[in-house]
Amino acid sequence: TAYLFAQMLPLVRGRSGFLLVLGSANVDEGLRGYMTKYDCSAADLNPIGAISKGDLKRMLLWASKEFNIEVLEEIVEAPPTAELRPIADGDAEGKEHSQTDEEDMGMSYEELGHFGRLRKISRCGPVSMFRKLSVKWRHLSPSEVATKVKRFFYYYSVNRHKMCIITPSYHAEAYSPDDNRFDLRQFLYNTKWTRQFNSMDKIVGEMETDIKKKTK
Repeated sequence: TAYLFAQMLPLVRGRSGFLLVLGSANVDEGLRGYMTKYDCSAADLNPIGAISKGDLKRMLLWASKEFNIEVLEEIVEAPPTAELRPIADGDAEGKEHSQTDEEDMGMSYEELGHFGRLRKISRCGPVSMFRKLSVKWRHLSPSEVATKVKRFFYYYSVNRHKMCIITPSYHAEAYSPDDNRFDLRQFLYNTKWTRQFNSMDKIVGEMETDIKKKTK
């Protein structure tokens, strides 16, 4: 639809040429594959396509204070949603959308920020990522951390093919998953990650055994 409008709008206004379509997907959505191939992810340019949700929010908060644009704080505080399902309890004014990105994805944007940096910058696979996060996320048990890492790598590997046609972005950070110009990794994976996940299960068992011994 966006491409159709970009082609037709100059025509109906009696102008020559065409318009460029700007995308608005971020790194975390691309990493998780939370987008429709050749549809909502398609554009000519994406100014924020190589920036994580967390960094985008921090940038908006900075801009709201630096340029005194209060509405940017409201944007940051609004729960991210694809707005594909009806608003909860009908269309009453002031009601929140019943669909949120994080609920659909099964993981938070904050978690995706950690996954993305460890995957790209630290070059972590499932096992090394689990080891690092089990130290960083002390509030979670080893099995809970392992479950989150497994979920991420499953969806990452299932959806990696979408990065082959991702919209060109301005690369401001080192964690971009864009495989055409920036992140030259394979796009076909064994989504079961059999060896890696089995290794994680073994490590989890050892860690939880040690925890039980220390608590006795």
